[in-house]
This record gives sequence, structure tokens and C-alpha cells, in this order.
Amino acid sequence: MSNVMFTSHATAKGGREGQVRSDDGVIDVNLVMPGSDSNEEGSNPEQLFAAGYSACFDGALNLMASKQKKDIESETTADVSLIKDESDDGFKIGVILNVSVKGVSQEEAEKLVEDAHDFCPYSKATRGNIDVELNAKAV
Repeated sequence: MSNVMFTSHATAKGGREGQVRSDDGVIDVNLVMPGSDSNEEGSNPEQLFAAGYSACFDGALNLMASKQKKDIESETTADVSLIKDESDDGFKIGVILNVSVKGVSQEEAEKLVEDAHDFCPYSKATRGNIDVELNAKAV
């Protein structure tokens, strides 16, 4: 890897029913299997991925808007689903990005969302590996 700008570190123990912590302690989360009978409170890998993807995508969207000299307000919600993978009897994830953009027309919102999807590091990392649906809405 060349030109690394920064590296983040997190360590998980116990898998989906364990704990994950960043090296600086900002993230320190119990993990709980969704749908389990556990009374424990916690997050799951899909929720953590949704948080990262939505933040990264919204940043990319605002960068694309500023480059096009558009003054917007935006909100991105990532719906990350764990899906049964029929090809190997395992699992995979799918993402729906619901993006609200204030300050532009519907057509401009759709174009900005497409541009952000082309630019966003999370979108690049997942391209061709998972299904990602884009829903842009001008508000």
C-alpha cells in the first residue's frame, strides 16, 4: 500500500457475540447477535458497517457538491442487511443508501449521489462484491 494517509485500528474478540474496541477506546462496543434471546445490549457488524458507510458516503456527497459549486444539506442512511447466500450456504451483505439532498432538484440530487458513489472509498471497496442500491431524494 502506497500513499497511506492514516490507518485506524480495531480489535474484535468473541465474534458476533463478543466485543470490539478501537485502539484509542473511542469505540468500545459489546456485540450481540440480532434476533438472539440474549438480554445483552450491543451492536453488530452490520450496524457498525452502516455507520461507517453512511458517514463516508455523506462526506463524498458533500465533496462532490462543493466541487460542482452546489450548496446542499444532506443526510445519508445506510441500510445494511445480512442475506442468506444461496451460492455457498453462507451469508453476504447488501446495502441500500437512502440519501436526502436539500438545495438541488431531483435530477441534480440523483447525479450528485451517482458521483459520490463513484468517489466514496466504501463504494469503491464494495463495488462488484455486494449489491448496493442508491435512493436519492431531493427535499
